[in-house]
Amino acid sequence: MGFAEDVAKVAERVRKNADLVVGEQATKQQLILPFLHTLGYDIWDPSEVIPESIAAVATKTKAGHLNKVDYAIAINDTVVMVVEAKARNEKPEIHYGQLKSYFDATLSAKVGICTNGVEYRFFTDLRNQNLMDKEPFFIFNLFDYQPKDLESLKLFHRDNFDTFAIKLEAEEMVFVKGMAVLIGNLLKDPSDDLIRFLIGELTKLDGGYAIEGKITSKKVEQFKPIAKKAIQTCLLELMTRSLNQEMQQPIPSATLTTPSDSTLDDDNSGPDDPDSQIVTTEEELEAFEKLKAITATSTASNQFEINHKDTVSYFGINLGKTTWWFLRFYLTPKKKSFITRLPLEEIQPLAAGFEVQEVSASVGGAASRVVISDISDLDKLAPLLLKCYETEAAKH
Repeated sequence: MGFAEDVAKVAERVRKNADLVVGEQATKQQLILPFLHTLGYDIWDPSEVIPESIAAVATKTKAGHLNKVDYAIAINDTVVMVVEAKARNEKPEIHYGQLKSYFDATLSAKVGICTNGVEYRFFTDLRNQNLMDKEPFFIFNLFDYQPKDLESLKLFHRDNFDTFAIKLEAEEMVFVKGMAVLIGNLLKDPSDDLIRFLIGELTKLDGGYAIEGKITSKKVEQFKPIAKKAIQTCLLELMTRSLNQEMQQPIPSATLTTPSDSTLDDDNSGPDDPDSQIVTTEEELEAFEKLKAITATSTASNQFEINHKDTVSYFGINLGKTTWWFLRFYLTPKKKSFITRLPLEEIQPLAAGFEVQEVSASVGGAASRVVISDISDLDKLAPLLLKCYETEAAKH
């Protein structure tokens, strides 16, 4: 089942049960926990989905109680998200203060979520580091979402969680929203400056658009209705052309490309990059050294030097660019595994004796997970790892 189908299944469950759920506790159990499970978090592991969590630097309320959050989401023992849950019939935005107090006291958390089980409001710290913004950068409503919303939601999945990628996505969402408001206002009611600009540009076009005299205020007023009509005509033509193109072209399969993948290489992390504070473990470095030795035996025509990128969620191996990754390691004391970009049917013959799982839904595109017990298992899986490397190298 794909990620879109998983979310649709949860949405249907919430829609069916929403009117039957009464109170905050029922909302958490019946609506919110299934959603967190869909994002890949182990809701039965109290070290990963931590209920009633108290911040390390907690302050007391006026009633004398310590500020706490309904759920803290941890990856590799580091809290990365905090969730403030409210009853199904309450509006999540009115509880911003409770979430902010916990977020601000938890330096490792870069995402705050306020939800009533239907609407999920995602916050981060774009304006002031470690201080939660007043406005959410992303709102996901289980009863009303678009395909593009699912692509954004994938960023918060356990398998993809990358604080730097999320921050870049948040910045883009905020600026696009702001620009859209400005452009929308200009198109609905063009300013005098815009009219002057359009008149000036009009005289430069071929076709006898010469306009005599200076561009006076009277002339600007004369051209305002003309400009509005021209804008409406242009928008209508663009929309018609876009719809025609969509009808003529096949719908491409959705794949996840995070902002960090598309715009950054591994050497671009700086002091403001949350991932730069992550400590790469000896176990991860040992896995990388084994990969270097295995890929060095390749006889493929395309040869690349492999690099690694460590995030709070995974330890990725790539061919020099983060988009060119071919393995993601998830190494914790409790569980060890890695994800490949190969379909399940291709890895099964090369991973005999190991547990394998289909995970295309969370990652986007063909992907499979191999569960291991120790780093030494990589030696037994050398043919598979080599195939992963050569398959990705062949694409470039």
